[in-house]
Amino acid sequence: MKSQILWLLSIVLLAMPVSFASAEDAWLTFPGGKGPGQGKSIVLISGDEEYRSEEALPMLAKILSQHFGFNCTVLFAINPETGEIDPNNQTNIPGIESVDSADLVILMTRFRNLPDKDMKVIDDYLKAGKPIIGIRTSTHAFNMSDESAYKHYDWRKNGGFGKQVLGETWVSHHGHHKGESTRGVINPEYKDNPILRGVDDLWGPTDVYGIRKLPADAKVLIYGSVLSGMKPDDKPVEGKKNDPMMPIVWTMPYQLEGGKPGTSVCSTFGSAIDFANEDGRRLIVNAVFSLLGLNDKITPKLNVDIVGAYEPSFYGFNGFKKGTKPSDYDLK
Repeated sequence: MKSQILWLLSIVLLAMPVSFASAEDAWLTFPGGKGPGQGKSIVLISGDEEYRSEEALPMLAKILSQHFGFNCTVLFAINPETGEIDPNNQTNIPGIESVDSADLVILMTRFRNLPDKDMKVIDDYLKAGKPIIGIRTSTHAFNMSDESAYKHYDWRKNGGFGKQVLGETWVSHHGHHKGESTRGVINPEYKDNPILRGVDDLWGPTDVYGIRKLPADAKVLIYGSVLSGMKPDDKPVEGKKNDPMMPIVWTMPYQLEGGKPGTSVCSTFGSAIDFANEDGRRLIVNAVFSLLGLNDKITPKLNVDIVGAYEPSFYGFNGFKKGTKPSDYDLK
């Protein structure tokens, strides 16, 4: 009788939901196929508290995989007890090891403090001189503890990752946050750069970031005109805010100590709501092609149509969709 009770109890316990997510549910994979990106792998790393990278990066991954054949993996900040996406969790991004085999990383994180084993994967990737795209808060991607072997990536340590790899760290909100939107202005010096093909109507409601000083070898592709309001047809603000305008998109070579030379593209333009703008998406897709040696495949009319539904949240702290899991952003 006792053994039967124990047997029944074990069945009940097995049937009960567990509070820890399985690893395979903690990130998304979008297999590629035929297309210019066939055989190439991109890892997109989300994890910011404000600009909804957990919404933007799956959308971009679907475009890259379904339209162009890239194999894409999307990583998220995850609550390890529930398996839910939690951008406020700064220490847990499962699946970082996928960066080992990536041909390109797209980073959209803010103030992450990852374990050393995870940071080693990122450090190895960068020291191999592989290409990287940093979006918005990636200028201040890491907020490392002083005990970390990778504390030099902390944004407070001489600019950290942002300064070393992308060219700048966090400086300021140059445009008025949630009051002055951004209009992209092409730098005529680089108007023929392949990354700019077909990009002629870049606008988003996210404000222009302040830039203190970029390295001399950075190529500023787009400047940000601060608009007087939150609509695309608002006029530019008069005065010093737009004289001179701040860079919002640039590319530059980077090389970490002991590492090989690589190339980065940084766009401080880019929240989930900004990528409702077609040319916002085109900019990232073009940058992917360019960094992977596919300049000849970039046309002004590359298909950057959104795959499936995309209803981006407006930016703001604690504005993420509660109770969501990576699978909620999968192909439907």
